[in-house]
Amino acid sequence: MTDVPLRPLRALPARRLLQPVISRIDRRIDKRLHAADREIESLRKELRETRQQMSAQHVRPHSYDMLYGREGRLNDRMPSKQMITELAARIAEVTGRQGAYTETVQAFRTLVELESRGVGRIAGSTSNILGKLTTTPLLGPPNGEILEIGTLYGLFAGGMARQLLRRGLAYQLTIVDPIAPVQLQPGVEINRDPSGTPITEDVVRANLAYAGVDPERLRLHRGFSEDPAVREALSDRRYGVIVVDGDHSKEGVARDLEWVEQIAATGAIVVLDDYGDGRWPGVQEAADAHLAGHTRLKMVGRVSTSAFLRAG
Repeated sequence: MTDVPLRPLRALPARRLLQPVISRIDRRIDKRLHAADREIESLRKELRETRQQMSAQHVRPHSYDMLYGREGRLNDRMPSKQMITELAARIAEVTGRQGAYTETVQAFRTLVELESRGVGRIAGSTSNILGKLTTTPLLGPPNGEILEIGTLYGLFAGGMARQLLRRGLAYQLTIVDPIAPVQLQPGVEINRDPSGTPITEDVVRANLAYAGVDPERLRLHRGFSEDPAVREALSDRRYGVIVVDGDHSKEGVARDLEWVEQIAATGAIVVLDDYGDGRWPGVQEAADAHLAGHTRLKMVGRVSTSAFLRAG
């Protein structure tokens, strides 16, 4: 059999025959090249945005720390979502109100705003402050008469008044505090507050004004809660909310609870601050001993390091 030589593909008939195929291949190559160009440009844009975000991250933590960090206070104000979620769940358990997350977030906004506008600080951890601000109104106090024993700079009292307003309770705020230049606690020497601000009556009244407290709804009584004259002056009404945050010794808390028995309205909510806090063992010791005896008060529950009692 004789081999027949093949004509080269460059021959005109063959080129004409393959031209449509070659054109389609060219178009596919061009299309893929254009797609690759677009993908490369998209990646470049994403890279630029990522670099900008990374650059911003170098500034943001320091800015946040200046606003919410420990500088000027003992505790930072940067709770994680997990902490807020767990705190809200505990508040819901104690109050019987489901969905306390929203109220907890609102209380956090109140805390940040109070410390931003005021001078000094609110004492306590973020979780404990939010627990008190959120739990108290959700427990349904019988009236808006508030007595705060121990106020420091007055900022927390303003927050509590605002929280009761959120529940539709018109507040009347009574505060008793020695208003000493620094925070007083038996056995604890404090020469200077972390905020750098001295505690004065002018500061307390200014902070209450910054918090929106109506001066016509405020009684600020300078003195100690154990003083008979103070008790006589402030026992003219039955309080729906009583915050016990004065003398943290076992003896001091016991005396305050004895007074609470006399002035609490039926159904009143008593907030016992620093209950279960290892730095202040006298608070829990006094409370547990008091509740074990003959009393109108009943433990409702504990949120963070505050106990909540209800008066019968």
